[in-house]
Amino acid sequence: MIIHNIGDSQSVLNKFISEIRDTSIQKDAMRFRRNIERIGEILGYELSKILDYSNKNITTPLGQKEMLLPVNPIVLCSILRAGLPLHNGLLNYFDTAENAFVSAYRKHIDDTNFEIKVEYFASPSLQGKTLLLADPMLATGGSLITTYNAILKNGTPKEIHIIAVIASKNGIDFIEKHLPKNTHLWVATVDDTLNDKGYIIPGLGDAGDLAFGKKL
Repeated sequence: MIIHNIGDSQSVLNKFISEIRDTSIQKDAMRFRRNIERIGEILGYELSKILDYSNKNITTPLGQKEMLLPVNPIVLCSILRAGLPLHNGLLNYFDTAENAFVSAYRKHIDDTNFEIKVEYFASPSLQGKTLLLADPMLATGGSLITTYNAILKNGTPKEIHIIAVIASKNGIDFIEKHLPKNTHLWVATVDDTLNDKGYIIPGLGDAGDLAFGKKL
């Protein structure tokens, strides 16, 4: 797997990451969602640099200009519900992408053990296309791999790009074992550990709850 840790370099991205972590700022759900969206825009821009391009003549009011434009047929798939703000940020840049949505959630067996359940999936064909799979928190990696296996019934993508806001080293190691070798991971920052409930430490908490309110 090819890992692109965008937070390793100095940029305004780090300001947005600090705000979604900060307990005094993340209480503002609208700002939290917007910061996730802005992080998605930055990751999408970086991702766009390695897509396929071809020349196209553009007619202006005063003449013509040959320009390099992306040609990849893209399907943008997000894991509900936490993935929605990240999805919006990516869609701001890949506005002609087809869209897919999947519900994958942790069904807890007890305080520390859980299994991943997928109950909803809506997607166009993925066959031969560029798949952008957005999941803001790559913790254990279990929900992402369960999602990936579920969506393959709609075809095999030509290439796969995973987009995450925060990833754990454990999660990265896990998905690397289960995804094609040419898969790209685009991540805003990487944290070292997980707690006994499978949450990223220091992380930011529950991204879905912070964006949309607590669930039962």
